[in-house]
Amino acid sequence: MSVTAWQNPLRDPRDRRLPRIAGPSGLVIFGVTGDLSRKKLMPAVYDLANRGLLPPGFSLLGFARREWEDQDFAQVVHDSVREHARTPFREEVWAQLAEGMRFIPGDFDDDTAFKQLRDAVDDLDEKRGTSGNYAFYLSVPPKFFPKVVQQLKKHGLADAPEGSWRRAVIEKPFGHDMASAKELNRIVHDVFAPEQVFRIDHYLGKETVQNILALRFANQMYEPVWNRSYVDHVQITMAEDIGIGGRAGYYDGIGAARDVIQNHLLQLMALTAMEEPASFDAASLVTEKLKVLRSVRLPADLEKSTVRAQYAAGWQGGERVKGYLQEDGIDPASKTDTYAAVKLEVDNRRWAGVPFYLRTGKRLGRRVTEIAVVFQRAPHSPFDSTATEELGQNAIVIRVQPDEGMTVRFGSKVPGTSMEIRDVSMDFAYGESFTESSPEAYERLILDVLLGDANLFPRTEEVEESWRILDPIEEHWDGHGKPARYASGSWGPKEADEMLARDGRSWRRP
Repeated sequence: MSVTAWQNPLRDPRDRRLPRIAGPSGLVIFGVTGDLSRKKLMPAVYDLANRGLLPPGFSLLGFARREWEDQDFAQVVHDSVREHARTPFREEVWAQLAEGMRFIPGDFDDDTAFKQLRDAVDDLDEKRGTSGNYAFYLSVPPKFFPKVVQQLKKHGLADAPEGSWRRAVIEKPFGHDMASAKELNRIVHDVFAPEQVFRIDHYLGKETVQNILALRFANQMYEPVWNRSYVDHVQITMAEDIGIGGRAGYYDGIGAARDVIQNHLLQLMALTAMEEPASFDAASLVTEKLKVLRSVRLPADLEKSTVRAQYAAGWQGGERVKGYLQEDGIDPASKTDTYAAVKLEVDNRRWAGVPFYLRTGKRLGRRVTEIAVVFQRAPHSPFDSTATEELGQNAIVIRVQPDEGMTVRFGSKVPGTSMEIRDVSMDFAYGESFTESSPEAYERLILDVLLGDANLFPRTEEVEESWRILDPIEEHWDGHGKPARYASGSWGPKEADEMLARDGRSWRRP
């Protein structure tokens, strides 16, 4: 009987108290010396172990170009955990985890290093009881994906022993256009079957994003009005208050639309617009998300319905900051967008005629990600002869980060002798309603990889459909002028405000 088929005979399936716990397994991180690994992945592994969600023999292997010994690697993990872990440091948890840590020095071209990796995996199987179950996390630049997966195939690491599993975890970006995404998928699927490939979009690991589905489908009060008969438009915003920092080499030539809209925002849009799935499993969720992405229609006039811009010098957080073209390593003639806004429509019965406005940018007013479903005004108001100047449109705002929760905005009478009506808000905050703090997105995602649960991972078809939507916009921008400009610390260029003003709408101030 295989390990994956084993179930505890004493466990009652109705018992919801026990969390999902990973079976015997190990994680191999390529590019283990990078920022992502140090600040997110290694702390997430420790936090999972600290919460009792990893098996006692869990193993962590690092692969990078450093002349380190196993104990050097363990020290780096220790320091990362001390600095970035969400849960308190416990010596006994650390000691158990550290026993299963190994480091393999080498380049991705280095056959000897991959042979060492193979030997280390076999050794840990024997000593730690990992049962041949390994996930390979490619925390490396996309140009190295093909080489790493081909080396895994060459050295027999991608082939799971009988009754075991092997999985590949890939970080975005998944290509830079439709053609490159298809080529990348072809190379990866030549080694790993589609169900073995887990594409990480860390936004889908956030509690608030998963709560979109709970909000819509576990409650009766929202779904009846979640359609074109009541919704005026939807705004999805991801704003950052930082510049590109030291990421010039990665960011220039990619830009905000490819970096954020193609994956994060189109995924949020799909979850907001999709029909109710038959069940909460990967296949059912993908089916409904794909229906939305395939129904997305670009506006006829891309010049008037899309905006790209670059941040200029300005004041932010009380200090003077440089513009994008003055950042270190950026070509002064660069046309890369640091702000992008697009108007999309979903061509189906539920959403026909309802615009979805997606925007993202760096050096904006503050860091915030939110989905705002803005409703139509009441068809008739008996209060128009009284004070209703401060009455806007009803809205449901889902706050993804940083203060996770939800706000419902509606009109209410102001106490007094006159019938004055103005907007008020009802607020739900995770931190106030639940005693347990939300796990980091990477905790949930790494655990799901080890469990083989693909609910929160974009599949091949979703990635390609997203590029189908974005590619025409990028091609239009390439052939039409230069990006607009906006002051650092503002909420974007005037062209984006004009884009909504033409439709008789305005951007929400998050």
